[in-house]
Amino acid sequence: MRCIADLITKISIEQRTDSGLKNQIYNISPVTLSIKNYVVTEETANICSYKATDDCLQKIWELFANRPFVKSTQRVEAQSFPTSTTTTGMITSQNIPLPYVTDLFQLFPKDARATICYVNPSYHYMYVTTCGRNFPDMPMNTLDQQFFQMQLNANNLDLLFEATYQFEDALKTVRNTASRRLNIYIDLTSFRIIFQYEMNSNGALIFDGLDTNNQNVSIKLRGALIYQGDTDCYYNVDLMSRRPPPPILCTIHYIFWLFGPANGGSCVYDVNNTFDEVLSQIEGFINNIYF
Repeated sequence: MRCIADLITKISIEQRTDSGLKNQIYNISPVTLSIKNYVVTEETANICSYKATDDCLQKIWELFANRPFVKSTQRVEAQSFPTSTTTTGMITSQNIPLPYVTDLFQLFPKDARATICYVNPSYHYMYVTTCGRNFPDMPMNTLDQQFFQMQLNANNLDLLFEATYQFEDALKTVRNTASRRLNIYIDLTSFRIIFQYEMNSNGALIFDGLDTNNQNVSIKLRGALIYQGDTDCYYNVDLMSRRPPPPILCTIHYIFWLFGPANGGSCVYDVNNTFDEVLSQIEGFINNIYF
């Protein structure tokens, strides 16, 4: 694993006056770091589940031994936007179909080799336009409290689940000001922007997300700089005038697994039908089960 960082490579002292006042000078240069071996010392995870008794599991087994059933799930697809940020901000678009999309989220890499590290671009007046609508309804600022709360809600971290400190820091920590770039001592690479397109109140029985019937539609991402020039820490990747790669667009699609007892057990991966259409294919499906 390799990475490039701006490090202090030389420290020198020069005398300013005859009285003995001196300046301490730091030379900062890009340095390539190579890591051959590393040890994971700690891992954290937020897990919440429900316990089923043995009797409950046995009844489920008996019920579906002779009946087909549906398991809803999600598929994630990722593609890069064609262009990256500029000195004035970002306007880029992608034309793709949106079949049964529940969420869109954007990732902002600073280095093409950093496949799991994404940063806050520090933009305002930012939104996504698709299907004739802007998301969110009002342009957002990626550094304010409203954006922070919106992302907690989109990640289901506002009620039952608790966000990790790393995730919170990536959302709310400022990396620069109007006059200087700040030296950050914590990990801020978990940043992403999520937009929900499906309501949370229908229990997944009615799809109310985005569906373009497999027709291409424009998805335009806009954003204006909060900090410009040398203090723009997203556009200025390092001291070698490298620029970040284009942002990544991820789409979350609603799909289904169809399990049945035929021929000793069958499984069909359905990506083209709605929930109602899937149910119509299954003979003898039971809508409500009570134990």
